[in-house]
Amino acid sequence: MSPFSVTRTLPEDATAAALRSDVLNGLSNDPKQLPPKWFYDARGSELFEEITRLPEYYPTRAEREILIERAPDIAAATRARTLVELGSGSSEKTRHLLDALTGLRAYVPVDVSESALTLAGEALLADRQELSVHALVADFQKGLALPDTPGPRLVAFLGGTIGNLLPAERAEFLGSVSALLSPGDALLLGTDLVKDEGTLVAAYDDSAGVTAAFNKNVLAVLDRELGADFDPDDFDHVAVWDPEQEWIEMRLRARSALTAKIPALDLAVTFAEGEELRTEISAKFREESVRSELAAAGLALRHWWTDGEGRFALSLAFPAEVERA
Repeated sequence: MSPFSVTRTLPEDATAAALRSDVLNGLSNDPKQLPPKWFYDARGSELFEEITRLPEYYPTRAEREILIERAPDIAAATRARTLVELGSGSSEKTRHLLDALTGLRAYVPVDVSESALTLAGEALLADRQELSVHALVADFQKGLALPDTPGPRLVAFLGGTIGNLLPAERAEFLGSVSALLSPGDALLLGTDLVKDEGTLVAAYDDSAGVTAAFNKNVLAVLDRELGADFDPDDFDHVAVWDPEQEWIEMRLRARSALTAKIPALDLAVTFAEGEELRTEISAKFREESVRSELAAAGLALRHWWTDGEGRFALSLAFPAEVERA
């Protein structure tokens, strides 16, 4: 049997149907909004990789620093034989965990992109012949059924991606992950931390304009996939810190009054001058808030690690029943 397999739990047309639903609902709302997952077509993914190398964008470097330093501690605390990575993408950062988890027998990357999973899986197997890769083409927010792999299992959700979910969505997601975990399993969670407004806004509105291009790329996705006639030049990129919610919002602000047509949805969307379309939230966290949200999902935070500047955190949590035993 090949050590690499791909299981598709999403219907072939699921992505197109989800896009149509999200655009119809989001652009009919007041205020208008779109979920950030639609940034990541091929061009959007390229732009995001460029963002991660910008001097203003610290999260990727900070998380990598923690992984490099703490991967042996994570391995010792979990003794994982299966690593499940949600939203795995290229699996680049995961290599630090794979190197440290010496007892690992199976890797389960989960992503909506089958091509990304295949490329990452083949690259990992090139120098890890003992590892079985069971890739899942799935949406981690829609509920997961994991393959039968040896425990203990470590579920990793890195990159601060949980911050893109609204509080109710985070609660539902953490509850669904908790339901997957057996005694001895663990969740490794990456969270960006609350810090000064200047640092946060600069990370989402860089001087080179790469994040602006990334934000506007969602309009190109709508044009290509739904036949829309958005012109990215009609919008300004905006990044705003909301101190009450403790999250960054990325928005697209109409430079003048306009109407965009989306033929695939038989929809015409009007914008007033200065009206904004929210394309992303990126929540920032404190240790006590992470601990509280994990506890509400039945998970107990056992380890909390930050980078040297306290910008980003990795937390390791276990089913609460294990903590009480």
